[in-house]
Formats: sequence, C-alpha cells, structure tokens
Amino acid sequence: MAGGIYTALSGMQARLDQLDRLASDIANVGTAGYKAERTSTIAAERPSFQNALESAVDVATGPGRLDFRSGAVVNTGRDLDLALEGRGFFVVATPQGERYTRNGQFDRRADGTLTTADGMAVQGVDGPITLAKGEITIEGDGTVRAGDTVAGRLRVVDIGDYSTLVREDAGRFRVPAGTALVAPPGTAVRGGALEQSNVSVADRMAQLIEVRRTFEALQRGLTMLANDIDQRAINEFGRR
Repeated sequence: MAGGIYTALSGMQARLDQLDRLASDIANVGTAGYKAERTSTIAAERPSFQNALESAVDVATGPGRLDFRSGAVVNTGRDLDLALEGRGFFVVATPQGERYTRNGQFDRRADGTLTTADGMAVQGVDGPITLAKGEITIEGDGTVRAGDTVAGRLRVVDIGDYSTLVREDAGRFRVPAGTALVAPPGTAVRGGALEQSNVSVADRMAQLIEVRRTFEALQRGLTMLANDIDQRAINEFGRR
C-alpha cells in the first residue's frame, strides 16, 4: 500500500478520536464541575517501512490535556449544592480510594451522611460528614452546620501539577501515588451554588465542523489515491 494511503488513513483515525472527545465534552456541558479536554495530534514514524514507502510518517492521536479553568458559579438555592471559588477539589471516598472532584452537587443518605449524587461519601477534615436534622448552612472555610450543630468541615485539597490528574467517571479525578496534597490558599466554599461546566458549546461546534471537513478532505484524497493505484494496476496488467 502506498505511503500516502497510510498517512491519509492515520489522519482519518486521528479525526475520529477527536470526534469522540468533542462528543464527550458536548454531552457533559450540563455536568457541574466538568472540565473540557483539548485534543492534539503527533507524528508517528514507521521506521520498519522507511525504505519501502515514500512517506514513513503517520498522524496519531496525541495525549489530551484537560482544561482546568473554572466554570461560572451560579446560584441554585439548594442547600446541598456547593461550589469552590478558587483552586482545589472536594475529596470523595470511593471503593478504589480517595478521588477528587469540582462537582459539588451533593445529597444526604438516610443516615445523614453527606454523599455525592451516586452515593460516595464526601470527606471532611475528620472523615465523613454526618448531617443532623435542621437547616444546612455552609461557611466560607467549609464548615457545615445542620441547625445549630457543627457537622464538620469539608476537606478541600489541591496539587501543584494538574497535568498529573487522571479523569475517571462521574466527574472525579485520581492522582498518582505519593502526590502531595495541600490546602489551597484563598479558596472559599460557597453554599447554594454550583460551578458549571467550562465547555464552550460554540467552540466545540466550530471544532466539530473543522474535524468533519478535514475528515472529508482526507477521505477524498484516499479515494483519489486508491483510484490511481487501481488505474495503474489495470494499465500494467493490460500490457502483459
């Protein structure tokens, strides 16, 4: 197969991968605390084919980079909706260990435990937070009150290098073992509000159009290359 066809096919595959990432961002535009992902492509050399093909460089999907810029914080009026104003993450206990999230859309179990929407316990500085009956109020330092009773103080942590964070399901992230966790200076917890997704729908739609047009251009080029090879084969065999 000619080198140009390999290159066109690899380019088409890279665009399909980009499409998957764009679709994920658009699907989560309404998810609190969701962070958009920037895509990239890299050159992928094929040294074993260098002597046989005219082109020995393909295009491959590069590592994605999460955009951790804060989304807009909007009031919801719901007492268990919390937002972080500043850097940092809420801490959640999962069966796989501690995870970190900007999604503060929390609930209360029947036993009063403060949890995420899917039932994972939200961590305070002294462990899980249990809410007594009464009106819930949140102070800027993360102190949670149920009526006149202090239920605990939310544990909010930060890391120095966000590029090491790995996205998981439900808007949560994990960090490599041994990563230092610190309290983010100047970050405030705001009750009755949620941080919105930082996905720009207009930007993602523009990228979708660009990916589609590039894919179609590569597809046309691939068709022309394949037709050219077929024509050459017909001409060569026709002379024999």
